[in-house]
Amino acid sequence: MSHTLSSADGQERCFWCHGSPLYVHYHDHEWGFPVTEDRRLFEKLSLEGFQAGLSWLTILNKRENFRAGFANFDFHQVARFGAADVERLLQDAGIVRHRGKIEAVIHNAQRALEMVAQEGSLAAFFWRYQPATPSTGEVVPAQTAESLALSKELKKRGWKFVGPTTVYAFMQAMGMVNDHAPGCVTRAVVAQAQQRLQRPV
Repeated sequence: MSHTLSSADGQERCFWCHGSPLYVHYHDHEWGFPVTEDRRLFEKLSLEGFQAGLSWLTILNKRENFRAGFANFDFHQVARFGAADVERLLQDAGIVRHRGKIEAVIHNAQRALEMVAQEGSLAAFFWRYQPATPSTGEVVPAQTAESLALSKELKKRGWKFVGPTTVYAFMQAMGMVNDHAPGCVTRAVVAQAQQRLQRPV
């Protein structure tokens, strides 16, 4: 079975990204490219928590609304959200209105502040879990030993909605692994970006 499909421009891309032009753009310009900016790391882990049980395209279509509602995922601001903010977000039809997930983002923002104080940055912590062996992209698991370890450590530190499958999707998206399929036009571009990366310490 092929893991790629031909797009309108004649290029082969991962089969999962053909649902909409927005999805193709996300695939070509975001998914798998290394991210070391703390705000973006926090945003993606938060959105992966919201995505549980839904398609990523659903979340992607609502991402700008999430950013507006959650102060652009500046965890310094989100950590100060209170009950009024929870109620405000529950009334926001532009996002996924799930009380537990909304409260988890606020809770995790407070844990993020603790992590920065302890580790220097979120990036320094998360990138420790980059697998030593690169992915071939031929078989894409739902979780790995590294995502299990990262999930376990995050839960130990009090984070919520950070199961190993959610965490592995986060690792894929943030470029800790390159799970673009063999033959995908973006796989080599991501590999080059990973090679240029200076891992945060």
